[in-house]
Amino acid sequence: MQKITPCLWFDTEAEEAARFYTSVFPNSRILDIGYYGEAGPREAGMVLAVDFELDGQKFVALNGGPEFTFDEAVSFQVYCEDQAETDRYWAALSEGGEESACGWLKDKFGLAWQIVPTRLRELLADPDPERAQRAMAAMLTMRKIQIDEVERAAAQV
Repeated sequence: MQKITPCLWFDTEAEEAARFYTSVFPNSRILDIGYYGEAGPREAGMVLAVDFELDGQKFVALNGGPEFTFDEAVSFQVYCEDQAETDRYWAALSEGGEESACGWLKDKFGLAWQIVPTRLRELLADPDPERAQRAMAAMLTMRKIQIDEVERAAAQV
């Protein structure tokens, strides 16, 4: 059993969110759906919690009520091998949500994600501090990360 499992609090969208996330990430699946019983505190038969996996990482989606909502204090980073993968996750997760800066977005449920090309991490850690700073400056102007633009900026002299 996984020792630490993120639990995502929703009002009533736990099953919809879990199905959406499992459709976005490969090697993902719904594991179990539990329902409220007569003891409540929500309507009997309503989805209580959904256990699901995203590419092997277990999560729980909980229909806990409207008291709590997501903010950017917690986000999930998605590391992408190339621009095509970056574009695919960006498009899927931002649809109906909100794009932000530097590879950050909120999905249609309000959950924050960082779509991070692995090449960006390499450029930001370049042993030449000037190259790394140029890469950082380029990234700071972007919403979705464009790897070729960050590489061109880093290479400028």
